[in-house]
Amino acid sequence: MNLLIIGGTGRTGQELIKQGLEKGYGITALVRDPNKLTLSHPNLRIKKGNVLIPESFGNTFKGQDAVLSALGHKKFFIKTNILSKGTENIINEMNKHKVKRFICITSLGINDSRFKLGLYYTLFVIPVIIYFYFLDKSKQEKIIRESKLDWTIVRPGQLTSRKKRSKYKHGPDLGHYIFTKMISRSNVAHFMLNQIKEKTYLYKTPGVTY
Repeated sequence: MNLLIIGGTGRTGQELIKQGLEKGYGITALVRDPNKLTLSHPNLRIKKGNVLIPESFGNTFKGQDAVLSALGHKKFFIKTNILSKGTENIINEMNKHKVKRFICITSLGINDSRFKLGLYYTLFVIPVIIYFYFLDKSKQEKIIRESKLDWTIVRPGQLTSRKKRSKYKHGPDLGHYIFTKMISRSNVAHFMLNQIKEKTYLYKTPGVTY
């Protein structure tokens, strides 16, 4: 199976690549700066490209069985459409090459999971620090929902860099109105990779937390 991973230089993206290779998949990582990705493997192909510039994709999407997106950025304090426009370009390219399965990370606290990241995020982090980031994530989800792809939107709690656990929670109605629920990037990657062949969360937005 061939997987295309978007956002492979980020910490969650690197977990997706590493765990995907461990499963024996052929991995293509689409990244803006290949020098930031130090992973090396016979089944790993690194392609330089920018999600905001569709012309940079080349034939990257050709022959892929699924696309997994861990797209993100750190431009929190300015209005941006990197996530929504980038995802729109990804979807258009998937349609062009008839790739149907799309699994994308957003976050708890988005749309119908609003307030589910706990009071600290609800009252401070989201409105003060990442308001525009979450606004763009909300638009990103809308674009995915309106596509004709076989999509799953994954909404993790607060991400950590802890080791992968054998057990974690996933499904609707996760999160908490008061307390911030955590999940490691390694477990999020594990969950996303498991969704490639699963249909339980097809056209759904499961949360993932401990």
